[in-house]
Amino acid sequence: MDNTRPFDVIVVGGGHAGCEAASASARIGAATALVTMAASNPGTMSCNPAIGGLGKGHLVREIDALGGLMGRAADESGIQFRMLNRRKGAAVRGPRTQADRKLYREAIGRLIDAQSGLLVIEGEVVDLLVEEGTCRGLILADGTHLRAASVVLTTGTFLGGVIHIGDQCYPAGRAGEAASNELAKRLRALGLATGRLKTGTPARLDGRTINWDAVGRQEADPEPVPFSLMTDRIDVPQIACGVTRTTMATHRIIRDNLRRSALFGGHIEGVGPRYCPSIEDKIERFGDRDGHQIFLEPEGLDDDTVYPNGLSTSLPEEVQAELIATIPGLENARILQPGYAIEYDYLDPRGLEETLQSRAMGGLFLAGQINGTTGYEEAAGQGLVAGINAAHRALGRSSQTFGRGDAYLGVMIDDLVTRGVSEPYRLFTSRAEFRLSLRADNADLRLTPLADRLGLIDADRRDRFTKLKTELDQARALLMERNLTPNEANRHGLTLNADGRRRSAYELLSRPTIDLQILSTVWPELRAIDRKAAELVDIEAAYAVYTERQKSDIASLDRDKAISLPEEIDFQTIAGLSTELVEKLKNFKPRSIAEAAKIEGMTPAALGLLIAFTRRHGKKRAA
Repeated sequence: MDNTRPFDVIVVGGGHAGCEAASASARIGAATALVTMAASNPGTMSCNPAIGGLGKGHLVREIDALGGLMGRAADESGIQFRMLNRRKGAAVRGPRTQADRKLYREAIGRLIDAQSGLLVIEGEVVDLLVEEGTCRGLILADGTHLRAASVVLTTGTFLGGVIHIGDQCYPAGRAGEAASNELAKRLRALGLATGRLKTGTPARLDGRTINWDAVGRQEADPEPVPFSLMTDRIDVPQIACGVTRTTMATHRIIRDNLRRSALFGGHIEGVGPRYCPSIEDKIERFGDRDGHQIFLEPEGLDDDTVYPNGLSTSLPEEVQAELIATIPGLENARILQPGYAIEYDYLDPRGLEETLQSRAMGGLFLAGQINGTTGYEEAAGQGLVAGINAAHRALGRSSQTFGRGDAYLGVMIDDLVTRGVSEPYRLFTSRAEFRLSLRADNADLRLTPLADRLGLIDADRRDRFTKLKTELDQARALLMERNLTPNEANRHGLTLNADGRRRSAYELLSRPTIDLQILSTVWPELRAIDRKAAELVDIEAAYAVYTERQKSDIASLDRDKAISLPEEIDFQTIAGLSTELVEKLKNFKPRSIAEAAKIEGMTPAALGLLIAFTRRHGKKRAA
C-alpha cells in the first residue's frame, strides 16, 4: 500500500548517523521520517559507552557547532569527563567522556521527540523504490510504501550482519537484534559496489563480581569540560574507571585457542579495524609484551554492567571465561554477555559525491558504517552532512560540502570519497593537514555562522554564540590595543629582544612562557575578560602565526579544487603519465586536480601534466 504522506526526506536507521541526519533535515525545514526497527532505541550505544577522544572529540564539537545532538546528549549523560592530551598543544587535545548508556539514549530520545517536522516510524526496510535510476522512497516489511525526494541509509552493522563467537555464527545487527538482510540483498542486486568489514566487542562483566581493590583507578577531570556550547556545567555525578592488564597466563590461553577464534579460524571474510584490534590480534602481533592494558568502564550510574575496553574477542564463550579469570581483579568476574565479532556489508564510499549522495543513484544518501567507517562520532558526522544535503535536494537548494580546510568533517568525507577504505575508517588528528586551524576549541567560531545561514540552529544557540563572539572580539581588541617596548617589558619582569620594537599584549600571549595571568599584572583591566573568551584568545594567539600560514595553504588547495578536468578525457593521450597512473586515473575518474592529487602514487610532475592538459583543452566539467 502507498503512504500518501508527502515526506521530503526519509532516514533509515536510528543509530548515531540516523538521528543526526533526521534531526538536521527536520531543522532545515524538510518533512522528515526516521524509520527504525525499534522506535524505543534511537541513540543506542552498540559498543563502548564513550563519546569523543583524539580526533573524535573534534568531530563532536563540530557536530555541536552545527546544531547537532551528540554533544548535548554526551553532556547530559557523561559520567567521566577527561581531556586527552591535556599537556600537549590545543590542536591535538581530545575531549572525551565515559557515558551512561541509559542516560545517553534518553537524552537522544528527548531531542528527537522534541524536534518538529520529524516523525519516527517503526519498521524494517526491505526494498528501495527506484524509478529511472533515482531513489524515490522505500518499502517496509509489512508492504507499506513511503515516498520521498531523498532517502538516507544509515544501517550501521545491521546490513547483512552476522555475529561470530568461536565457530558459532548467526544473523544479527547487534546482540539481540535482527539483521537487515532483505535490504542487503536489494543493494547488491542494484549493482552498488559492496564489501564486507568486521568489528568486535568484549564480553560484558558484572561489576559486583570484580575485585575493585585489586585494580588501578582512573579518575575524571576535577573540572569537566562540556562538549556543547549550550552546556554551562556538567551536573551528572563523575566516577572513576578501573585499570588492569592481561598477564602471560592470559596470553597462553589465547595462543592455545587461537584457531578457535572466529577471526583466526577462517570464519570471517571482512577486514577489522587496525586501530581497535581484538585481543587475539594483539597477542598475535605483539606477543612479546608482558601485558596489555584493560580499562574497566561502568556502563551507567545505576547499572552493574562493566565494559572491559581493550578485551574485544570472538573466542568461544568458555575460553573467554577462562582468559578473563587470569586478569588481576577479574578472577571471579561473571560474564553477562560474551564478546563477539560482527561482520556486515558496506558500500564503497568512492561511489559517493562529497554530499554523501550516491553517484550511481540520485536521491540516495549514505552515512555511517555503511560507508566503511567505525565509531559513533564518524557516523554522527556523516549523518549530519547527509541530512543537510538530503534536505537541500528535496527543497531545491544548493548542496553543502565541507573542505579539508573547513572541518574534520571535510577531512573524513574527502578521505572516504577519494581514497575509499581497506579497513574500517577511524578519524585521527594526524589525518588533517590543517589541524592547527581545525581545533576543538574553535569549532563554534568556524562552523556556527554557517549553521545559522543554513537554518540548523535555534535562537537560543544563536544568542549564546553571538555573546561568545562579542566577548572574544572585545578581548582580542583589548589585547591588541595594549603594547610595550622591550625596556618597559623588562621593568615588569618580561624578557624580550632588545630591538626597540613595541609588541602588543596579543603578540606577547603567543609566547609559551606568557599567559593572561602574567599580562594582567601589567594591565590589570585584562582580568575583566570573560573566562571562556580568555581561554579562546589565549589558544588563538598561541597559534596565530601558524594559522595565518595555513590560510595560505588552504587557499592554494581551494585554487587546485577550482581546476576542473574535462568531462571526456583519455588519460592515455597525456604524454609522460605512467601506465600505473593512467589505470588509476581511468578507474577513479577524478573531477578536479585536487581529487587527482589524492590518488595513491600521484606525483607533482604528473599533476603538472594534468593541469597543462586541462588548460589546453576546451569544455570543462562543472565544478
